[in-house]
Amino acid sequence: MVTARGQQLCVAYREGDPGRRPLLLMNGIGARLELLEPFVAELDPGRPVIRFDIPGVGGSPLPRRPYRLWTLARTLGAMLEELGVTRPVDVLGISWGGALAQQFAFSQARRVNRLVLVATSSGAVSLPGSPRVLRHMVSRRRYTDPDYLTEIAGTMYGGSARDPDSPVAQTMGAHRPSRGNRGYMLQLTAGLGWTSAPFLWRIAAPTLVLAGDDDPIIPLTNGRLLHRLLPDARLHVYDGGHLALVTEATNMAPVVEDFLDA
Repeated sequence: MVTARGQQLCVAYREGDPGRRPLLLMNGIGARLELLEPFVAELDPGRPVIRFDIPGVGGSPLPRRPYRLWTLARTLGAMLEELGVTRPVDVLGISWGGALAQQFAFSQARRVNRLVLVATSSGAVSLPGSPRVLRHMVSRRRYTDPDYLTEIAGTMYGGSARDPDSPVAQTMGAHRPSRGNRGYMLQLTAGLGWTSAPFLWRIAAPTLVLAGDDDPIIPLTNGRLLHRLLPDARLHVYDGGHLALVTEATNMAPVVEDFLDA
């Protein structure tokens, strides 16, 4: 547990080889830090990796008051200081965590070396998924009801989740939130009305945008928009859906590593 700006955060820090730059991972909505374990396991074991649970999710207790993405970005900067990480880090954010990563790269720019945005968008100024898909996002039921998740997985996540034998249901169910609905709703409301569109042009960090060609939650157009608005970005379109970073980690990890080591 790390206390940053009065907020306790559950943190997993794989220190890796001394001198190598840490990779800070920012997870999707409602997901615990363990969900990204398949991706972390495919990375070079010498690469330092920092993961954390969002306030009110997993091992991190509920915040004392609601937060916004920009206030959480400041908290994460303080978290790095508490961990003794003073040099710039590489940052990867997926889905909701991709929005947080954009905010962090803007408001905590001196802390960011390279940026990876996975299955994410610019927020309010973006092309949303279908109402049918977004309706499932409002509730955390997919984390708590395995039968429900099995029923909606293909429609919601796309890609390999459309396969009836997909491991998505087992993967998501194994790492369901443990703090109840309040933490999930605080995470939802933290991004209401937020958009990175006004400041994307000011993000100087070299950026890799990873976007799936079958992502019902974040349509591919959003990845193309990020690529156009960021001043130093490259776009990699992968064959898959919203959770490919986890379900196809063997394929995705080398793409990320090549970019970080370029």
